[in-house]
Amino acid sequence: MPRKLAQPEFVALMAMLTATVALSVDSMLPGIPLIAAELTPDDVNRAQLVLTAFVLGLGIGTLINGPLSDRFGRKAVIIGGLSVYAAAAVLAATAPTLETLLAARVIQGLGAAAPRVVTMALIRDLYKGREMARISSFIMMIFILVPAVAPALGALIMLGFGWRGIFGSFVVFAALSGLWLIIRQEETLPKAERRALSMATLIAGTKETFSHRSVQIYTLVLMLGFGQMFGLLSSIQQIYGEVFDKTDSFPIWFAAQALISGVGTLMNAKYVVRLGMRRIALSAYIGQIAISSVVLVLIGSGLLPDALAFPVFFIWSVSVFFMAGVTFGNIIALSLERLGHVAGIASSLVQGISTISAVLIAAPIGLAFNGTVIPLTLGTLICSLIAYLLLRRTVDAEV
Repeated sequence: MPRKLAQPEFVALMAMLTATVALSVDSMLPGIPLIAAELTPDDVNRAQLVLTAFVLGLGIGTLINGPLSDRFGRKAVIIGGLSVYAAAAVLAATAPTLETLLAARVIQGLGAAAPRVVTMALIRDLYKGREMARISSFIMMIFILVPAVAPALGALIMLGFGWRGIFGSFVVFAALSGLWLIIRQEETLPKAERRALSMATLIAGTKETFSHRSVQIYTLVLMLGFGQMFGLLSSIQQIYGEVFDKTDSFPIWFAAQALISGVGTLMNAKYVVRLGMRRIALSAYIGQIAISSVVLVLIGSGLLPDALAFPVFFIWSVSVFFMAGVTFGNIIALSLERLGHVAGIASSLVQGISTISAVLIAAPIGLAFNGTVIPLTLGTLICSLIAYLLLRRTVDAEV
């Protein structure tokens, strides 16, 4: 058994690696209008694809990096992914067209998938059950809090270096997190326990992963969760700017909603051992169904006064982030509970398939923006309702 880092340092390191994804998405939000003006002025909605292109690469990379980590070890694959991520950031910073930028973002997502998915396998090497869920909750708390600073950081960088400078910050971030991992964290997968990388092994791992009906359901639930979250992130800058005329204050409001919703991950970490992962996730989806339904009724009926439109939207968006904080970590931990012996490939399959599929939800939600919050709210309601119904079908004993 490899030596464990002190839990605070371990959580901080894992959170930093996992935050690669959130930073890559949220710090770009203030730059979308400038990217649209420079690279796609005739169709500004296309600039949203900078986010979904990254998510597409992330999903594809997630399928690849888990099996690689089962063969070559966790650390080597994470470092390799961070290197690809940094190189793609350099390409994005010099992109002359939107198409080149989108290609760079897909590659960047491929690289970011390594710290995202292999980190979960690394955690599973050291922890299991509700203790894993507790560690995941602390990590998810930081993952959710990253949006509190990322848009402001992106806006600050743009003041001095333009939107292209944001990609330079990605290179610095990858270097720092990679060095920390190399210096402080021991490899958690001994050579004797590594699995040969072959088609037969991949097929066997895939069959083992999805032979459990509960894993199939958890993958679909994650797809819906990621889809509505990425749909929100794709639309939110335009909503703040075009619907509520708050372009300049967007980073502040976005930070506030992230900080407030961070309470959800703290609550999850505190109560998950007592209440169980599945019960908490079910409760979160029930709450989101109720909130989104009320918001849609208020907007659709015209009963909501203009003065209350933004406060209601703000509260609703906080609820979506809150829901993510108490569902993502729990669902991932539940999906891996019985699959510790194939944690790398299982984590890749569950998160990869759910992320790639989420693009099919997030892209239409983002492109459906019509100057109102209705498409986004309706999409969230539908995703939450289906996720709740699916999750009720799981018959796992509470773990």
